[in-house]
Amino acid sequence: MAPEKHPHIVKLMQALSILVIFVVGFVIGIAATSSSRISQYFGARSGNLFISIPSPVRACDCDRRDCSSMDSFLRLRRNLSHGMSDKELLWRAAMVSRSGTYPFRRVPRVAFMFLTRGPLPLLPLWERFFQGQNRDLHSIYVHALPGYRLNVSSDSPFHGRQIPSQRVEWGTVELFDAERRLLGNALLDFSNERFVLLSESCIPVHNFSTVYTYLMGSNHSFVDSYDEPTRFGRGRYSRHMFPDINLRQWRKGSQWVELNRDLATYIVSETKYYSLFRKFCKPACYPDEHYIPTYLNMFHGSKNSNRTITWVDWSTRASHPASFEKGNVTADFIRSIRSNGTLCRYNDGKTDICFLFARKFAPSALGSLLKLSSTVMGF
Repeated sequence: MAPEKHPHIVKLMQALSILVIFVVGFVIGIAATSSSRISQYFGARSGNLFISIPSPVRACDCDRRDCSSMDSFLRLRRNLSHGMSDKELLWRAAMVSRSGTYPFRRVPRVAFMFLTRGPLPLLPLWERFFQGQNRDLHSIYVHALPGYRLNVSSDSPFHGRQIPSQRVEWGTVELFDAERRLLGNALLDFSNERFVLLSESCIPVHNFSTVYTYLMGSNHSFVDSYDEPTRFGRGRYSRHMFPDINLRQWRKGSQWVELNRDLATYIVSETKYYSLFRKFCKPACYPDEHYIPTYLNMFHGSKNSNRTITWVDWSTRASHPASFEKGNVTADFIRSIRSNGTLCRYNDGKTDICFLFARKFAPSALGSLLKLSSTVMGF
């Protein structure tokens, strides 16, 4: 009965209801139209929007190829420069296929890794060693001090083969870090199967064919690893490494190692024992002489030959091996390195080829070495 007594109130409520419905409908319509136009506008200009946003990291540089293709993943640039930190590099280098196979035709390579302060004074000899060889069978990596640029011609096998480097202080863990950096860069190439560490004073004493066949045919890596019961061996052990590493497991060896891909991957991915060496192996303890020999002795002894393939003369019993100048280099001297009448273990047998490389040769020896390369060393 109340509405009949106040008809003007009823009419007012009806008008307000109609107004509310109208306003709501109008707002919904405007919103839908605006959304459509905004979507069309940004959709049409999306390319420009993404181009204008700077990115600190380039996802890939595929030269107009599909970045996700297998070819793009496997193909490495001739230039080895990159912006990865050591942590990023070693993480990527440690990638291993669980299947143990490759979805492409893989030709195994030997990676020659040069650790140098600067110039390679024996470069012409090495260029002759690689001359005419199939580049699918070898790769080259050079770690020099930051700021140094190797000056070679564009047709040299060393052209563009410097890796991003960091400061190295000889005798410290930084030297071993440089070795791992070389291994990490070389492992990025899935075709690299054997990894040889060399210095600027190293020379090959056999031709490329002999070196390649010898390494690819071996069931073992070549790392000097022995117990040295003096202050130069056991005397460098730190008790702070116990119980993870005990004195009985401690080994010494030459830093000029040769590793197969399996062991190289272990070296770049392992962190527990590396951290112990970084913390406790300080002068007069040298990680480059102890880490790899000790680690392989502890976990991969059966995969190692326990000998080096880089000849060096320690007969002077000095803190550094003998260095050979121009007058020391003769045909008989090089022949004695190539085969000195002794036999060494190779797989399940013996061989009279025990050394593929030799050091330390001074820059003055280059001329004499070049004269002997074809007649004595076979290249």
